[in-house]
Amino acid sequence: MSKIILKVKTVPHDGVEVQYPRRATGGSAGMDLHAALRGPVKIAPRGLVSIPTGIAIQMPGDGYAAFIYARSGLATRHGIALSNGVGVIDSDYTGELIVGLCNLSDRAYVVMPGERIAQLVISPVCAPELFEVEELEETARAGSGFGSTGRY
Repeated sequence: MSKIILKVKTVPHDGVEVQYPRRATGGSAGMDLHAALRGPVKIAPRGLVSIPTGIAIQMPGDGYAAFIYARSGLATRHGIALSNGVGVIDSDYTGELIVGLCNLSDRAYVVMPGERIAQLVISPVCAPELFEVEELEETARAGSGFGSTGRY
């Protein structure tokens, strides 16, 4: 597998130590994103906040995109998830990465400066050419939707 280069730029926040994304282990798919905050930020129950990361990135080309995912520990232990499910960073966006968090629990949560708040995954993307048809090829599942393949 060939290496790709992800350019990373610090976005200054007065008096805030910015941390670059990094993988926690050699097998980690995502790189942790850290909160670039001066002080703690409280997320009220059912509340929404936008947390700066202090970094901007540039993809290696238009065949890539970045995806921001929740951290499973924050989600399962504290109900902290991404406000938009998954953040999609297009290849031509070079502004600061801001992470929208929501608190799905009934208890307030405090995000601390430097805390790992999300994970960043870089992935190749496919930009298909669309071809309009009158009919789609028949499949075993066809239009059967949610739950159609069974529970077990």
